[in-house]
Amino acid sequence: MKNNFGNGAAHSADVCVDALASINECHWKSRKEITFTWIGILFTLVATILITFEQGPVLIDQFHQNQWQSFANHFIFLFIAALLIYGGLVYLFSRLGYIHRLRVHMPASSEDLDILLCNEQAPELTVLVPSYKEDRSVIYQTLMSAALQEYPCRRVVLLIDDIPNPTSIADMTQLASARELPQHIDSFLAPIAKHMANARNGFLQLVQHNAVDAFQATKELIELWHHAAYWFCSRATEHGTGDHAERLFVEQVLRVREANCMNRAQQLAEWLEVRKVLSIQLLENDFRKLGSMFDCQLTSFERKRYVNLSHEPNKAMNLNSYIHLTGKHFNEQLTADGWRLDEVEPENATFSVPLARYFVTLDADSILLPEYALRLIHIMQLPGNERLAVAQTPYSAFPGATSTLERIAGATTDLQYIIHQGFTRHNATYWVGANALLRREALNAIAEDDLERGYKITRYIQDRTVIEDTESSVDLAARGWTLYNYPQRLAYSATPADFGSLLIQRRRWANGGLIILPKLLGYLIRQPHRKIAEGLLRLHYLVSIAAVNVGLLLMMSLPFSDSITTVWLPLTALPYYLLYGRDLMLCGYRASDLLRVYALNLLLIPVNLGGVLKSLQQAVTGQQIPFGRTPKIKGRTATAPLYIIAIFAILAQWLYSAHGKYDIGHYNQGVFALLNAAILFYAIFIFIGLRDSWGDLAISFRKSDPLPELIADDLISETDNVAVLNMKINQRLNENDALSEKQERRIN
Repeated sequence: MKNNFGNGAAHSADVCVDALASINECHWKSRKEITFTWIGILFTLVATILITFEQGPVLIDQFHQNQWQSFANHFIFLFIAALLIYGGLVYLFSRLGYIHRLRVHMPASSEDLDILLCNEQAPELTVLVPSYKEDRSVIYQTLMSAALQEYPCRRVVLLIDDIPNPTSIADMTQLASARELPQHIDSFLAPIAKHMANARNGFLQLVQHNAVDAFQATKELIELWHHAAYWFCSRATEHGTGDHAERLFVEQVLRVREANCMNRAQQLAEWLEVRKVLSIQLLENDFRKLGSMFDCQLTSFERKRYVNLSHEPNKAMNLNSYIHLTGKHFNEQLTADGWRLDEVEPENATFSVPLARYFVTLDADSILLPEYALRLIHIMQLPGNERLAVAQTPYSAFPGATSTLERIAGATTDLQYIIHQGFTRHNATYWVGANALLRREALNAIAEDDLERGYKITRYIQDRTVIEDTESSVDLAARGWTLYNYPQRLAYSATPADFGSLLIQRRRWANGGLIILPKLLGYLIRQPHRKIAEGLLRLHYLVSIAAVNVGLLLMMSLPFSDSITTVWLPLTALPYYLLYGRDLMLCGYRASDLLRVYALNLLLIPVNLGGVLKSLQQAVTGQQIPFGRTPKIKGRTATAPLYIIAIFAILAQWLYSAHGKYDIGHYNQGVFALLNAAILFYAIFIFIGLRDSWGDLAISFRKSDPLPELIADDLISETDNVAVLNMKINQRLNENDALSEKQERRIN
């Protein structure tokens, strides 16, 4: 099957897309970027061949002379080097694929999009926003960006996963706020939606009676477009711009729509002045656009209120529970075990969930640009794309972060976007869970029934691992479905602002790849000759975290002989770092950020290995690893003491290794170990802080002390993860210490 991913004419010969004046993808369209990438690939391959000719005879000689220890150390070193070179080539080929896709991409024209936008029979869309104890302001922006999508038939559902009956005042307040938020947004959408709908319906009645006055209709449209622009302006003015996420929301969701409405009003006014008459169809299109602009049903749903729905504490089952209800009718029954939903005929239903042909899954800390749903559904609806299961745009980081850690972690996210786009060129796309458009038919194809607490449940999205989107990607590919990355930045998601939160996120990302690996291999074994490029990319995605991090530790630790020293090995990495650094600069980052990205990767070695060990633990014991949600709270999340200890242990080991290798005359290896130790110390200093490191360690000792009485009721929630709990305890203890010091000063 041949996929068609955009055959409409572009608005101009060269369509450039800016994301808050931060990342201009036109920079990569230059032919010189293709030349640079090919030079990098060829240079890496030549250097690899030279290493093989140089080191191969040494390895063979060690084997023939029965120098087994030297042979083993040499082989391990070369194997690690091969993995690193493999990773570098994956990036270079992905970059090349991204550039090729970007150069040939032709976005659908406004005329093509209008056909879908003005279609009363457009496929139903439901946006699902899973949320667990999120801050109200964060959810508000996400729901608003979803509700204001330029698409005619849409619903937005906030899937609240908090405990339905919390005991603490803080949790009760937060839950009540989340429940009320959809109605709050609907309260100021509904009046203008009704006004626009009345205008549209009035015009359609005139069309039916063949009584349209084109000039009068144009005047009415000008007023309506001005009214819409004023609404967006008012929302933008009222909304705060205190941080970079709020600024992006205001500029890219509200101000852009305000400008578009004003431009359309001005265009119609100019045509009216020169007595230019629009056709009835064009007038109708404008009325339909305005009629659907604010017409969105917002609601919330809590699966944990019902005993016969899944209560598994992860995002996948939160989504699965609601997806299974769509298109069905239920009666709510109160039983001895609690409320339950029983499917009934429509006339007997007390609770119904509308059918949806498409779903958008959207994390509660993400923002969609207005054309996201329209452009992706247009792709899905093109002839030839009937087997397209997932369309998405890999999310970018919110630009303008002030925290060094958030900015550098966001830089890795922005460059991961390039890798994902390159994967699509070779049919190796992985679903990225922060945002995606899903076809219901494809979800049905991979659905599995199971029992939980004696109740039947259905899994569409696998929750066997904590990277549910990755395993579901393999499931879809194995059943003949395809996945697609739209080559434009249309979605943004929050990046953790402190190392404690980043640790939880990245450890979760590192957990699960090895468990999914056998399923991927089973898929690739079938017709392997047709999946070489796809297989190499997919395999790297699953095993690279484990292989690279273990490899780096071994490379720093094992006593390799001087026979391994070769100038060609560091040169194999040179094209990767040069082009990675270039991509950072094209994304708006500084050249010096390349060093900080490297430093952050060193700092994350024990975190990534922690996730890998969790995978092995699940593989051995068969017990599913709990889903670790990334804390989204104001203030700093404490780093788990075990990881602080591990980081400093690695630092000490590298310093010791550098000293030992220098003593035995392995100067190059000693310098390499010392340089990495220095960079790791720099990472600790700028990303965690020496004082905060000690403070996080102190928590583990002070938690054993009796806590103040106030902590028991209003501080600790039974669903807090360890990092959040550590932060709360630390804050409360600091408050009590400060209070004690103040009392002592008064006494003295």
